Amino acid sequence: MKVGAFDVGTNTVLMLAAEIDGAARPRAILECSRITRLGRGVDRTGRLDPESAARTLEAIAEFAARGRALGVERFVAAGTASLRDAANGAEFIAQVRERAGVELEIISGLEEARLAHLAVTRGLALDPELALLIVDVGGGSTELIRAQPHRALEMVSLQIGSVRMTERYLHGDPPSPCEVREMTDAIAAALEAARWDFRPAKMVGIAGTVTTICAVSLAMATYDSAIVHGRTLPRAEVERVTELFGSRTLAERRELPGLIEGRADVIYAGAMILLRVMDSFGAREVIVSDQGVRWGLIWREADRITALR
Repeated sequence: MKVGAFDVGTNTVLMLAAEIDGAARPRAILECSRITRLGRGVDRTGRLDPESAARTLEAIAEFAARGRALGVERFVAAGTASLRDAANGAEFIAQVRERAGVELEIISGLEEARLAHLAVTRGLALDPELALLIVDVGGGSTELIRAQPHRALEMVSLQIGSVRMTERYLHGDPPSPCEVREMTDAIAAALEAARWDFRPAKMVGIAGTVTTICAVSLAMATYDSAIVHGRTLPRAEVERVTELFGSRTLAERRELPGLIEGRADVIYAGAMILLRVMDSFGAREVIVSDQGVRWGLIWREADRITALR
């Protein structure tokens, strides 16, 4: 069976089409990605920006058509922080249903974290007995997932994300020391409020912020998920790349190899969130996963198909 999964985030629309074999193992047959900035201005206005919503709708319809051309029989779709926060989110969902034939579900931060955990545990060869921290730095929120042997999964969704922090605090080009200090104070306050006293054996970072940091670290002219997925970044390298972003103007960041168009204006905030999370939990390195919520949705469908057999 061929299944398509959408992750409609604050910054990016991702679609994965996969064929699920008789052993319920998914094999990717198509991956699509487009930065549409659906969450632009939501933190300020509480509503989806019409132009951003139109770009997002167009991307979903296009990706769904490409999936159907390859024989995709069923789509599952998750909308995250920006749709949770927007007063007109239900109106956008109705437009997606009518235009693309895709049923978009607004998932909670906790469900987003569960899907991320599923993607990581299935997609990386990690010892299940390790104490694990999974970090998903999104555009509107950051999810932290704590997985420990013989304990229930614990998750928290923090209202700090690359788009949200940029819109709130970073207005200079490059950002001023005062702006950076205010942002890092806000990040620290959000982490402190989580009240997690935890020192993981391994930390895994998923989603576009951490994969972009990795791509820039490697100066990748062309992004290659096979190289990025599973790679380990030492804290010192995350700090080096973060300082690289913060010391350059927007025009200069756009010229950095590995930094794709559409992320240059928000990547510094995202990188700073990741760095502060590493410091907060004493992580000396982060394992990069290129398989986030969309893969979690696919694995969930694979499990559902297995249960029906």
